[in-house]
Amino acid sequence: MAPMLALPLPLGPRVRLAQGLWLLSWLLVLAGSLVLLGAAHLLSQLRTLGAFLPPSCYFLTLPRAALLAGATALGTGLGGAGASQASLDAARYPAWRAMLGPLLLVGALGGGGLLVVALGLALALPAGLDAGLQEGLGSALSHYKDTEVPGHCHTKWLMDELQLRHQCCGRHGYKDWFGVQWVSSRYLDPSDQDVADRIQSNVEGLYLTDSVPFSCCNPHSPRPCLQSRLSDPYAHPLFDPRQPNLNLWPQGCHEVLLDHLQGLAGTLGSVLAITFLLQVLVLLGLRYLQTALEGLGGVIDGDGDTQGYLLPRGFKDMLKTAWQHAGGTHRPAPAESPTREGPAQEDLPEA
Repeated sequence: MAPMLALPLPLGPRVRLAQGLWLLSWLLVLAGSLVLLGAAHLLSQLRTLGAFLPPSCYFLTLPRAALLAGATALGTGLGGAGASQASLDAARYPAWRAMLGPLLLVGALGGGGLLVVALGLALALPAGLDAGLQEGLGSALSHYKDTEVPGHCHTKWLMDELQLRHQCCGRHGYKDWFGVQWVSSRYLDPSDQDVADRIQSNVEGLYLTDSVPFSCCNPHSPRPCLQSRLSDPYAHPLFDPRQPNLNLWPQGCHEVLLDHLQGLAGTLGSVLAITFLLQVLVLLGLRYLQTALEGLGGVIDGDGDTQGYLLPRGFKDMLKTAWQHAGGTHRPAPAESPTREGPAQEDLPEA
């Protein structure tokens, strides 16, 4: 049975393979380190913005899987660099000879699987982020006033910090604040006729106004911030509602956060793809180098006819053998075969 994808590897090509594998291994170390940094940054951003994401979201799975993938790729790269350098040194190779098998197994099963999972999550994350931010930001706006309600005490502070830090207002724009009561009831005077009329005019009994919180104000505006009566064209003669960016943040927080998180996930996905490719190349190179040296009995400077391969026999032969073992019936061995008894011989009468 011929080995699978066999390549002749005499001394010269084997040395060049080890040298190229050493370089690829250090590139894999660099890529794995970048994956770790990118995954840690994305994980910190998702935890910071966790108040604006639904509790059942799976978004933290991506950076966690990417952290494991980056750590495995980093270990595979360091192991590949050491093994490829030891394959050129007769004194160091015997110590690495027994480690190549476990290194290939862990790198193929662990690192490859984690990289595929993390890459798949990076491609699926943007689709779930849109709906997740839509729900989370809507909940944050509706609970902005609940400064004394357990579980929502910090929503106002978090929303104000979000709008100031990311320079956004509302979910899709400043008019989103017109549809929610963002002023706490403890600051409303029920004896005020205007307050009573606004509450009675709403079917849900909410105090709705055409105003926004202070965190929507753009500090770079040359004029004082206009927060109230924004839909009244006669209240602020110099305010043009068609150009709110002169006074308020022009973008909604949904678009800003979605672009920010999708950018981080896209960058991490690109680095994961490069890391996966480098890991495949390093594992293939290590396998060819291992089998070529095993053909020489571990003699690294041997220049005999040797070859590297992926599997000791072809893929078709492996499938054929597996099919025979799975579907074949047990046949008794010759020693186990029952002996046939001949026909009973009748006693002949004596002459």
